Amino acid sequence: MARKPSPPARDAIVQALMRLAATRPWTDIEVTDIAREAGVSLAEFRDLFPSKGAVLGAFSRMIDKEVLEGTTDDLAGEPVRERVFDVMMRRIDALTPYKAALQRIFDAVRGEPLTLAALNQVALNSQRFMLAAAGVSTEGPLGLLKLQGAAVVFANTLETWLDDDDPALARTMARLDRELKRGERVLERAQDVRRLTAPLRALGQALFNRRRTRRPRAQDRFEDGDTTDPAAAI
Repeated sequence: MARKPSPPARDAIVQALMRLAATRPWTDIEVTDIAREAGVSLAEFRDLFPSKGAVLGAFSRMIDKEVLEGTTDDLAGEPVRERVFDVMMRRIDALTPYKAALQRIFDAVRGEPLTLAALNQVALNSQRFMLAAAGVSTEGPLGLLKLQGAAVVFANTLETWLDDDDPALARTMARLDRELKRGERVLERAQDVRRLTAPLRALGQALFNRRRTRRPRAQDRFEDGDTTDPAAAI
């Protein structure tokens, strides 16, 4: 039976990629470079990750875990925006040691739609847990809007953070506050639209159910003497 790579190998690969990304262009980094830097074989690398993009996804999950482990219930009584603000700033704190690498990575993928789409999916998964840590539900009809909104808020804030050299991160925090306020307004409008259209949705559902109830099945028509082949209704 093949030996299963140990968990430290996964961590070593993630850290190796981020070290390389801090000093080299993203497009120049090969899986062989990452494996060599991490001190693992290509076989071990392949058993854990299919690509360097997958390693980047593991990095995001590592940051998720760090934020979640450090999140407490001390903000339970605060407004929602304050709770989300706190969790997102904790995420930025966790990303700080990797700032140089993230700058190079973001610069490299900015013009690649497919890569950005993949990274957006990673961001959605992360924000599901960030919002959960802030006590925000992402279930229900507006759940996806909340997730995508949080991903956009954080991405826009990161743009400012990457250029913010102030240790106090005043510009970053101001940008995050503005983005969260804008996100709140978008969500409120979406909630208003949903409330206003509720009667129309209820009417549409009622008509649909009524039509399904009254419409005879093809098999019933055939059994009642209709010579039409039931398969013709498919």
